[in-house]
Amino acid sequence: MAVHAVVLIQCEIDEIPEAAQAIAGLDGVSEVYSVAGEFDLVAIVRVANHDDLAKVIPGGIAKVEGVARTETLIAFQVFSAHDLERLFSLGFDEAGS
Repeated sequence: MAVHAVVLIQCEIDEIPEAAQAIAGLDGVSEVYSVAGEFDLVAIVRVANHDDLAKVIPGGIAKVEGVARTETLIAFQVFSAHDLERLFSLGFDEAGS
């Protein structure tokens, strides 16, 4: 079972683009978004198990030059429009209803 996490990242202001590129290149990081607000970047992490989070977040993201602080939100469940479409298409035959 995969583990998903959202990592909120504060960066040194002059190093945001470089930090974003470096974080995006880390194994386990699927996307990095530049955002407005208290945090500068949001990284989506997808790994095989909880132990891998330590490799990716404190062992990877937090060590990237320009990263000042991280806050991690670990997902209990993942919902997406793609997953819901697949779920609702299983076992239903519109023509037979």
